Amino acid sequence: MSKVLVLMGGTSEEREISLNSGQNVCKALEQKGFQVEVLDLNKDNLNQIADIAPDVVFIALHGKNGEDGTVQGYLDLLGIPYTGSGVATSAICMNKIITKKLLSYEGLPTPDFIIMKKKTFDRAAFVVRSLVQKFGLPMVIKAATQGSSIGTYIVKKENEILPAIEAAFQYDQDVLIEKYIDGTLLTVSVLGNETPCVLPIIEITSSNEFYDYESKYTPGMCEHLIPARINENLQSAITRISEETYKSLACRGFARIDFMVDHKGQPYILEINTIPGLTDMSLVPDAARAVGISYEDLIERLVKLALEK
Repeated sequence: MSKVLVLMGGTSEEREISLNSGQNVCKALEQKGFQVEVLDLNKDNLNQIADIAPDVVFIALHGKNGEDGTVQGYLDLLGIPYTGSGVATSAICMNKIITKKLLSYEGLPTPDFIIMKKKTFDRAAFVVRSLVQKFGLPMVIKAATQGSSIGTYIVKKENEILPAIEAAFQYDQDVLIEKYIDGTLLTVSVLGNETPCVLPIIEITSSNEFYDYESKYTPGMCEHLIPARINENLQSAITRISEETYKSLACRGFARIDFMVDHKGQPYILEINTIPGLTDMSLVPDAARAVGISYEDLIERLVKLALEK
């Protein structure tokens, strides 16, 4: 019987979601017969990880100081296996700007973008005009290193652009400004290490204008459609792109890749989540259930993949 330490909570903006994920993970591990320890991680109790001396750590942290490679690096120093991707992949995928640069380098489709830096940001009117000229309206403004759509704004009017950029700067020193893709939101969950398995594509509908924090975590405000309402050719293309993306960014264990498909049927990668949610409303468990993998079996598989690494 392996001793599994579940890291949850943490200090990011996504703390409450992490606690929810972690509690579900603990229940599943206990049902599978693992010896389970729990730690609500913060800077003052890091040393407890070594004291607990787990066989493997299940990282159920979301956002900064959990999903961004920091915890992964500490566990590498301790020589303790952990679920999910390694340091470099975690850090890259947490940063939307670096992710998009690598996607572009690999020739993988992602919406056009530019980067705004807080140090050099100019509120002049010409900035607004140049952004509208490049992207049109609406456009998307995102904080670089937040999850759960925190710090993300869809701007429809010119007078909303500067306030949205400044709001995003409250979360990060760098802001991503991206072409808005009007179409269908899809997400693809992938499991595995060297030989990943792509799970069924999910189509997401939302009661709100976009799939924001409220829609993601409020019962009844979104719907996960499996199978997605797309044709076979598009399904095959997205499956191929998802596997290629997973391998190109050296993901391990599991990840979730979000897409927008425009009205011409062109898919665009929005982002890659290396520790996607594991709550009752989360997408990865839904995709797993669609192929007969129960929540408990999914969690056990993630532990085995961590030990395999």
